[in-house]
Amino acid sequence: MHRMSPASERSSQLLREVLDVCLLAVLVDEPAYGYEMTRRLAARGLDVVGEGSIYPALGRLERGRLVEPFEQPSDGGPPRKYYRVTPRGLSALDRWRREWSEMRSAIDAVLSTKEIER
Repeated sequence: MHRMSPASERSSQLLREVLDVCLLAVLVDEPAYGYEMTRRLAARGLDVVGEGSIYPALGRLERGRLVEPFEQPSDGGPPRKYYRVTPRGLSALDRWRREWSEMRSAIDAVLSTKEIER
């Protein structure tokens, strides 16, 4: 059985907590389907997110009416399920960006107050 290191587990938990807001951020410019969202996240430096993580997050966002799905024809296959941000999602993204900035500033202040002793 493969066990993650404590640092990897912390990173994974943190990512789960912020994935919803990251998905809204990459969808705000234009709708996308799952694989395209992973590419957009990777292009912005978050290359550890796979499609398997995205779909549960999209389900949460859809249930919260922050995104809405729609289908688009694809080249030679079944239609693709795309997602777009709703007006409610735009408001949530704006609020989450402010909250993230405040929290990041507070955490940075705590972490930089004293050099870690070894």
